[in-house]
Amino acid sequence: MKPILVSLTLVAAALAHGGALTIDAAKPAGQVSPRLYGLMTEEINHSYDGGLYAELVRNRAFLDNPDTPVNWSVVRDGADEAAMSLDKTQPLNDAIPVSLRFEVTKLGKYRRAGFANTGYWGIPVQPNTTYRASFYAKAPGYAGRVSLSIESEDGRTVYASATTDRLTKDWQRIELVLKTGDVAPTAQARYVVRLDRPGTAWFSLVSLFPPTWNDRPNGLRQDLMQMLVDLKPKFLRFPGGNYLEGDRIEDRFPWQKTLGPIENRPGHAGCWGYRSSDGMGLLEFLEWCEDMRAEPILAVYAGYSLRGDYIKAGPELEPFIKEALDEIEYVIGDTNTTWGARRAQDGHPAPFALHYVEIGNEDFFDKAKTYDGRYAQLHDAIKARYPHLKLISSMPWAKHDGRKPDVGDWHDYSATEDFVKKAPAWGADFDRHGPEVFVGEWAAHEDAAVRPWDAAAKKLPATPAMKAAIGDAVFMAAMERNGDIVKMHCYAPLLANVNPGAYQWRPDLIGYDALSVYGSPSYYAFQMFSRNLGDEILPVTSSETPVQGCATRDSTTGEIIIKLVNPEPTPQALPIAIKGVTALQAKATVITLASKPEDTNSISQPKKVAPVTTALDGVSPAFTYTLPPTSVVVLKLQTR
Repeated sequence: MKPILVSLTLVAAALAHGGALTIDAAKPAGQVSPRLYGLMTEEINHSYDGGLYAELVRNRAFLDNPDTPVNWSVVRDGADEAAMSLDKTQPLNDAIPVSLRFEVTKLGKYRRAGFANTGYWGIPVQPNTTYRASFYAKAPGYAGRVSLSIESEDGRTVYASATTDRLTKDWQRIELVLKTGDVAPTAQARYVVRLDRPGTAWFSLVSLFPPTWNDRPNGLRQDLMQMLVDLKPKFLRFPGGNYLEGDRIEDRFPWQKTLGPIENRPGHAGCWGYRSSDGMGLLEFLEWCEDMRAEPILAVYAGYSLRGDYIKAGPELEPFIKEALDEIEYVIGDTNTTWGARRAQDGHPAPFALHYVEIGNEDFFDKAKTYDGRYAQLHDAIKARYPHLKLISSMPWAKHDGRKPDVGDWHDYSATEDFVKKAPAWGADFDRHGPEVFVGEWAAHEDAAVRPWDAAAKKLPATPAMKAAIGDAVFMAAMERNGDIVKMHCYAPLLANVNPGAYQWRPDLIGYDALSVYGSPSYYAFQMFSRNLGDEILPVTSSETPVQGCATRDSTTGEIIIKLVNPEPTPQALPIAIKGVTALQAKATVITLASKPEDTNSISQPKKVAPVTTALDGVSPAFTYTLPPTSVVVLKLQTR
């Protein structure tokens, strides 16, 4: 699709403000960090289970509740009799110490009885799609068949099915393939396991996967991954903020137990009201980075958990320091090291490119104020073994018992109006001699009276409106202007299942249900910034205008990239002067995100607010451009 030509002829009388913007292309203010735009992830809002992790079965290992097989139900016809229960006397293994006992006691001729799972708010059915099913089962004395089916919620329509008669008296893993035909997409479906005669069988780890990104067997959801790849992230911060710490020490991210086959992963308690399967383990995070061509930013547990539990610095912390060192070794160790060899055994002999490690998360919440000692002890141990790694403090700019961190982690969840006010001067007081700045979590919300952590926020849509995208954009412009010292930043949270009851925090960058995915206005603002970035910071000054912005130049091509944000409900005519250039190509590319402040995207309207690319004619070193009301604009000017 060819760009649309837009004239620079303006109707100045219709504009509410004057003002001007000057860009100094002769004197770059510094180099833009090559890692500036990245992603942050954690298990919240069903980001992994029920989100990016492609497993479709909920509670596949029957461990989500110790008393009952939640999210499973018995399926039977008429007078047929069948029952299911958890059985701790027939464990699959030490990691999964319980199984599902399913007994059919009465069954009519040519009928079947079974147990069903509706997944994470529905099993997604797509046409002409192959699903990979697997389960463990044993059935001493049972000589019948087991059938699997993806079917409508009432069971009247079967979209795909498969059958096996391989059950024996011992546990065995069975794999089957289910294929749909030319059917209409729907999430009003369930997954059913059935027996065709009376008898008793035990089941464990009942799994169903759709096609995954790069066809990984324990892989990621394709449409969500495409949304992330389209942002061109330079890094991924994982395993996340609160998910790293857990509510209690024993609930911290158990990286060792997330390695290897999924049947050896017990999962663990999450901190947002649901349990994690740990299908997304340490290696999956690292391969996720690899698939996006993004650098891993690893956070290690530092001895503090959300409910206030902490480990004292000193001998008590030593086992946790070893845990952190072993984790780093798994990521970057040679195959002649213990954990490097384990990584190779898990299928990835080559080490990953790790340069930054964060010590803990939001340790300013530690009321006992023990972080200084804990940080210092971890700092010394990691630097002694891996002196090339840069260490990130979760308390920005603090010196911890004399140890100066390489990087400080900022978190900022502010209302749009607050970002608009503080963004122009943000970063001016940063010490350019360090530590480096990492804005590890940030996001704008629309209303200062309804903060993301307030109960009232849960009544709002999971993803933000255009008003929040304005706040996000002015803050990104501020971070980009300070890209010499702000080395990395990432919006948070990244993902949210938008079904009622599925999300615990808003706003979130990307929304989805079982069948569909969409980007919020903030997603598109982020994409406009992350995909259009030079390597040289060009100083920007402005006067008498509400428009905020930043500018960079690609030193290889000479392209000047100007990013502008109009927070006002009226058009803004902005004279732009570019010093240090004698000529510009007359045509420029313009990318515009503009809409009413209340407009947003959703499952039913995924691109109601989305960028539009046009062409601008008549560009020169001094020209005037009019920004639409409530808009984010990227101007790409060619100097050669």
